[in-house]
Amino acid sequence: MAENVDELYMRGRDAFNNKEWAEAQKYLEQVVTVRPYADVYNKLGQIYHGKGELSRAADAFRKALSLNPGYTEVSLNLAVTLNDMGKYAEANEIFGRAAKIAHGSPYSIDPFIKGKLANEHARIGDIYYDMGLFGEAVEEYRKAINLRPACVDILTKVGIAYREKGMYNEAIREFMKAREIHPRYIPARINLGITYYMKGFIDLAVKEWTETLEMNPENSDAKMYLKFIQSEQEGGESLENLS
Repeated sequence: MAENVDELYMRGRDAFNNKEWAEAQKYLEQVVTVRPYADVYNKLGQIYHGKGELSRAADAFRKALSLNPGYTEVSLNLAVTLNDMGKYAEANEIFGRAAKIAHGSPYSIDPFIKGKLANEHARIGDIYYDMGLFGEAVEEYRKAINLRPACVDILTKVGIAYREKGMYNEAIREFMKAREIHPRYIPARINLGITYYMKGFIDLAVKEWTETLEMNPENSDAKMYLKFIQSEQEGGESLENLS
């Protein structure tokens, strides 16, 4: 029987690696009925998740963790699944636990795990932002930035969330950080210009958008904003509603 289980495991593993999901599921589900491996439950969880069977995926990942509580990849997979199920608080708890298990400090996690954690914090931040919960969004974005300080797209998201809260100075600070890290990162420059405009610093806004066009002459946002600035100065439509 042991030889049969080993053979089933190898077939299931090979099918999984070849992305033959139906075959992999068939073999691996037979394996866990005889010999419950954490790795097999992890693979099954990923298969279920890919099929949209989120509750089933979460159950598989939990079984894997019950067998190996220190299995960081499973913790991350479970957190992602819980996040997709809308269980954000539980997902955050799992992320935090995964970070502690990895090395005891988020600053000592290996780069792959750091990136995955950062991306998921940013993703949760996006959900909060879409719900209009800008303070909560900033908190999640900050967690992502703590893991990846040079991530200019997340810094820009922090700035946008601050601006939505009416915290223009804080927003400007974040956009400038992103610009310093990556001077040619266009979204930071566009949003910095918008925030300058909303503060009444028209010349600074025009400068940002003009420099954007120098870097990318086809940028439609910079063209549009500069056109509206010109129209506004000529007594036309305001740019306020375009931000």
